[in-house]
Amino acid sequence: MIPAHIKNRKGARSFADLDLEVIEYLNKGMIETANLMEWLATDQLILLKKVLKDLDREMWYDAFYEAVNVQKKPTANSNTKVIGQTFGQLTNDKSILNSIAKHTSDIPRCWAAFAYVMINNATTTEEVLKAIKPFAADPHFGVREVAIFASKDFLIEDLDSAISILSKWTIDNDENVRRFAGEALRPVGVWVKKIGELQEFPEKGLPVIEPLKSDSSKYVRDTVGNWLNDASKSQPEWVEQLCKRWLEESSTKETAYIVKKAMRTIEKKRS
Repeated sequence: MIPAHIKNRKGARSFADLDLEVIEYLNKGMIETANLMEWLATDQLILLKKVLKDLDREMWYDAFYEAVNVQKKPTANSNTKVIGQTFGQLTNDKSILNSIAKHTSDIPRCWAAFAYVMINNATTTEEVLKAIKPFAADPHFGVREVAIFASKDFLIEDLDSAISILSKWTIDNDENVRRFAGEALRPVGVWVKKIGELQEFPEKGLPVIEPLKSDSSKYVRDTVGNWLNDASKSQPEWVEQLCKRWLEESSTKETAYIVKKAMRTIEKKRS
């Protein structure tokens, strides 16, 4: 049983505020991280040992340890990627991979996002997105972000196909899937590679963002507003004209919210 004060915590705001009892639960994989601070504080190698023990694959640990430590500048993000890809290299056993993909802790599910792209022989954009979609829909914010990290390079390299496929995701019933469609193709984004083609020609992204211009989900609306704000830094006139058209075509408060968010950099420069 997980104590109520652990289950109901809000998550530390700084490393100094981290609760050692919480860290112990996180390193054992018994709980999900509550925020980014906890995610960064979790020792992924300690957690990995516990996961491998549960899988009866402790003999694999040295391979993971070497892969993590050969990095020049290991970070929480890069460790997640390396551990996930190492799982993909070591096994294609679906029972093992499904176990980490459905783990109680969000961090093994993050590893699984990278592993699934590899073990499904995801060499085309369609295969990559098929493999990553369950992680894009994950209930945990961290797994959803890692789903973007795991697929971003593929999407940039085959942008036209990515836009075509993700434009269909914009009508999915799951707001997390709709949000992924826009967030994965943000021209700039956060902690990911920029998409130069969309910075220069943001109109190429219309098949993805146009269907979302009055989305019922704030989570999705924030992504669309941020998408356009990204584009406004390189193509402000295009963004301004698009926002004007959207307001003329859609009188909803949802569209107004997106436009306000989209125009914030443009308005700041005017003031």
